Amino acid sequence: MTSVTITGISKSYQAGVPVLKPIDLTIQAGELFFLLGPSGCGKSTLLRILAGLVEPDGGSIRFNGREITRLPAEKRRAAMVFQNYALWPHLTVFENVAFGLRAEGADNAKIRKEVADALELVQLADCAERKIPSLSGGQQQRVALARALAMRPDLLLLDEPLSNLDARLRDTMRREIRRIAKERELTAIYVTHDRQEALSMADRLAVMHQGILQQVGAPEEVYNLPVNRFVAGFLGDANFIDGTVTENGLFRSHFGEFQLAPTAFRPETGRKVTAAIRPERIRFAAQKGAHTFSAKLTDRTFLGECCEWKFDADGLALEVTESAPPMRRIGDVCELEFDPGHLIALQG
Repeated sequence: MTSVTITGISKSYQAGVPVLKPIDLTIQAGELFFLLGPSGCGKSTLLRILAGLVEPDGGSIRFNGREITRLPAEKRRAAMVFQNYALWPHLTVFENVAFGLRAEGADNAKIRKEVADALELVQLADCAERKIPSLSGGQQQRVALARALAMRPDLLLLDEPLSNLDARLRDTMRREIRRIAKERELTAIYVTHDRQEALSMADRLAVMHQGILQQVGAPEEVYNLPVNRFVAGFLGDANFIDGTVTENGLFRSHFGEFQLAPTAFRPETGRKVTAAIRPERIRFAAQKGAHTFSAKLTDRTFLGECCEWKFDADGLALEVTESAPPMRRIGDVCELEFDPGHLIALQG
């Protein structure tokens, strides 16, 4: 297993327009680590720098403490799975998977063994002699993954590998990729803009925006304790409530005064701050109470197992997610409440 230490890595493709501002990041050996962010945030550039396909402007990269920043791609023992699969349509599945091994000069016995092992791992052992155009999108993705695995890499790099698949296949492949990474005890770095992919698969993740690491942590930590408005909004739906910090450390808004959730960010007295709360953290109250408030139902999105309700609470738009929802009418006035322990003060 391989640990990855990234120190001060930066990159610009044109003068004065940084794609990556100096990045510091440590990925533990055996982690399935996600780089998550919108298009153009620099995540794929960082992955390609790790692969040796793009040269950084500054900084260093170490694999297991060994400096590899200027090492050629073929000497890094890092295998990459591309978004478009990059398969040879005129070759069989076997020959596609064997391609990297042949380029390395492996003997036939090793090629047969490693290809067979990789195809078995991705559950395509019976497809070895088929040509690529005869395969489904999901099968082609598995071939691309098998080709990377056949090289027995120290580091597996995946660049939005599931973006071309339909929703059902994506769900299946998510489970398969995590299973394979753990079976092989691989360190894997996975780039995606899909928050569900990252939250459901990652051991840890980094949220990126405009070439900067916004927050790094376990999925539950980053989702439940976002540090700023961008992270809160990108990881899922969020309600944003403006208020002021009082002398006794409470958060005062037009819903009342609340004790904020304990986080590393401690805004000073008198400061105006924005707090976030997830829609699933707001509940329908059975009756009025000290911490309930009235809101008018303005819209709904029914999703089967849950419903996303939209409310107007004294001019503030709120979203509430409810499991197993009953029937409600647009225009109803409802009593809502939330546990202040889920109200997170944001740094910006």
